[in-house]
Amino acid sequence: MTALVERPGMAVPSRLGRFAALVAVADPAVRESVTRTLRMLGAVNVEHATSVAQARAMARTGPRALFIADAGLPDGSGAQLVSELRAAGWNRCVVLSSNADPFAVRGAVAAGVRCYLVTTRPEGVGFEGRGGEAGVDSLSEREVEVLQHVADGRSNKDTGALLGLSALTVKSHLARIARKLGTGDRAEMVAITLRAGVIQ
Repeated sequence: MTALVERPGMAVPSRLGRFAALVAVADPAVRESVTRTLRMLGAVNVEHATSVAQARAMARTGPRALFIADAGLPDGSGAQLVSELRAAGWNRCVVLSSNADPFAVRGAVAAGVRCYLVTTRPEGVGFEGRGGEAGVDSLSEREVEVLQHVADGRSNKDTGALLGLSALTVKSHLARIARKLGTGDRAEMVAITLRAGVIQ
């Protein structure tokens, strides 16, 4: 779940384990869903903000292990906020959005976002997931490679190009990963395998 890119010289843990997170999401239901998932994955401190201004103020105390922001906050852009925090040393950041429009994604990437997750997902699959870490050990080496690229914010097409696969093959790998981990949510798949130390 995140712009899982470590900068040289930054003391960032290779796995989340017990971690602190900041969530900037205005919608109460989405915020609660994200929080439940983070606590399930080991978060011991989840702070909440409902606006860019509030998140910016809370961020002044220093980077947390993970920052999750809604792309469209009431007073501004969550993507732009992620760009600011990355420059301040927040290495693991995720933008959530229901907008899969290529122009919106391109704009987020231009702002420095490395992990943009569309929150729409298959019917019956929630953010909380069902399989959890039980299926991590069954992941193949190739599936782990695919997940690492997803964690780095790459699209299926870009992941395929780097691994010598078609975008359709990458999609098939993700479908198998979803069955093993019990969730089709890309953010949760990344978070589960990150916490297990399978990816960084």
